[in-house]
Amino acid sequence: MRTKIAIIGAGPAGMFLAHLLAREGIDAVVLERRDREYVEGRVRAGVLEQVAVDLMDRLGLGARLQREGLVHGGTNLSLDGELFHIDMAALTGGRTVTVYGQQEVMHDLFDAADERGVQIIWNADEVAIEGASTDTPVVTWRSDGEQHELRCDFVVGCDGQHGVSRKTIPANVQREFERVYPFGWLGILAEVPPVEDELIYANHERGFALASMRSETRSRYYIQCDIDEKVENWSDERFWDELCLRLGEEVGARVTRGPSFEKSIAPLRSYVAEPMRWNRLFLAGDAAHIVPPTGAKGMNLAVSDVAILAEAFSEYYGEGSSAGIDHYSARALARVWKAVRFSWWFTSITHRYPDMDGFDRRIQMAEIDYIRGSIPAQRTLAENYVGLPLE
Repeated sequence: MRTKIAIIGAGPAGMFLAHLLAREGIDAVVLERRDREYVEGRVRAGVLEQVAVDLMDRLGLGARLQREGLVHGGTNLSLDGELFHIDMAALTGGRTVTVYGQQEVMHDLFDAADERGVQIIWNADEVAIEGASTDTPVVTWRSDGEQHELRCDFVVGCDGQHGVSRKTIPANVQREFERVYPFGWLGILAEVPPVEDELIYANHERGFALASMRSETRSRYYIQCDIDEKVENWSDERFWDELCLRLGEEVGARVTRGPSFEKSIAPLRSYVAEPMRWNRLFLAGDAAHIVPPTGAKGMNLAVSDVAILAEAFSEYYGEGSSAGIDHYSARALARVWKAVRFSWWFTSITHRYPDMDGFDRRIQMAEIDYIRGSIPAQRTLAENYVGLPLE
C-alpha cells in the first residue's frame, strides 16, 4: 500500500488529522490497534475549547454538537463550601467552552469517516515504523495473521503514551519532562441531573472535588484520593457522602444521588516529550504530552496539535514549502507548555498535597481568595480555561 500520510492511532488526534487532510485532498491512512467499539467506548474528556468546537464546525461535523452540547460561559470555584462564579464569556470577549464527551466526538468522527471515505485499518497489531530518518518511511503491522506494509511520505504518531511512535525516536534525540502528582481522581458516572448548570472546582480541607456533567441528565463527579487507593473500597454511598462533604453544605444538599454505572481511578501526571518531530516522524496528542485533567486540556491539545500539522502538510503539498513542517514542533510545544503550566497551577491551588502544612494551606486559601476578589486574576484564569487562540 502507498499513501502520503500514515497516521498511527484512531483517537481524537488521529481522526481529526485524517478529516483535515481529507478536506485538503491529501491521501492518508489511519492504523488502529483496537476496534471501533473499543475506541469509541473509552470514557475520557468532556470539555471542548472554542478552538475544538470551531474546528468541528469547519469540518462539517458540528451538527449534533450544536444540538446536544452544553455551552458554558462560566465556571465555579469553591473554598471549603463557599462558592463563587467566574464569568468566562464576559472576561474573554464572549469565548466559551462546550460540554460534549469525547465518546460523542469520536462517534461523530467515525460516522463521518465512513461517509467521506477516510480509510481506517482496525485491529492493526504489532505496528512498527521503519526508515523514519529517510525519505521513504514504511509502517508495518499484522492483521488476520498476515504481515502488511504501508509506504508513505510522513508518519504521524497519534498512538498515545504506550504506542510505538514516541519510542521510535532515538533516546539521544528526545528529552522528557515529567511531574507525577501524589494523588489520583476517583470518578463516577451516574444517570442523575448535575447539581449545577456549570462545573464546580472545589478545594476542601479533605481534598479536591469536581462536579461535572455529560448531559442534562448524566453527571460526572470526581474526588481526590490517595494514589494507591482501590476502587472496590468505595461504595456508591461512601462516594456520595464524601463528595457532598467536600462540595459544602449548601451545594451538597442539592446533589441528586443514584447508582453509578462507571467508577474508576485516574492518576495525575504532567509529561512533555521534545521534540515533536524527528525527520519524517511527527508526534501529536498523548504521544507527545499528558496533562492532569484539572484544566480539561488533554483532548483540546490533541486538536490544536493536528490543526497546526494539517496546515503544515497543506503548505507542503500545495505550495511546495517545508516551513510549516520544519516549525511544527516549536509551534506546537509553545502552546503545549502554556497548557501544561495552567493545568499544573490549577491543580496546585485546588488539591491537598501529602506534605502540606498550615503555611501551604493558608497560601492556597489566599490564592483562591485573591481570584475571588480580582477581575484581572479571574480574566487570566478564564483566558486559559477557555483556551488560548491558535497562533
